[in-house]
Amino acid sequence: AKHKVADESTRQRGVSLFTSTVRRGSPDYLDPRLNCHSKLHEVQALIQAIEAGADEALMLDINGFVSTCNATNFFMVSKGEVWTSTGQYCMNGITRGKVIEVCSRLGIPCHQRNFSLYDVYDADEAFVTGTFGGLTPVTRIDGRTISGANKGKSITETLSAGYQALIDEYVNNGK
Repeated sequence: AKHKVADESTRQRGVSLFTSTVRRGSPDYLDPRLNCHSKLHEVQALIQAIEAGADEALMLDINGFVSTCNATNFFMVSKGEVWTSTGQYCMNGITRGKVIEVCSRLGIPCHQRNFSLYDVYDADEAFVTGTFGGLTPVTRIDGRTISGANKGKSITETLSAGYQALIDEYVNNGK
């Protein structure tokens, strides 16, 4: 096995997303909350995103609400509040759960809810989470710039620092 670390330059520049026409699967044939060997939907979505010039695909659920990305979980920030999907149509990853925990610790409102792509286009910030990369800012979605309306330190940066502190706490306590 080869030890890898996330490319810090990706976190610095952020990533771009493209909304795929491929939807997250329906639980009647494959529970979308589980990490399984069948990644066909995610691979198809990623191919669309790459062909559109993006880094990753944003995926909607079977009802048309924002769900997740092809390999990471999606979060947005609107008016000082963090939003993420209900978790019904995405893998409920460890990093996703820890970011929700960090929001609670820091007193940042975090809502697990249904929201539309139009809500995303109006977001002040957006970021994706994953075990490998932690929190990575999203700079563009479907060609639209996510500018970061907050002055000073962004909520994404605050959460990223809080997430790193949580990791350090676990490492230092031997958990």
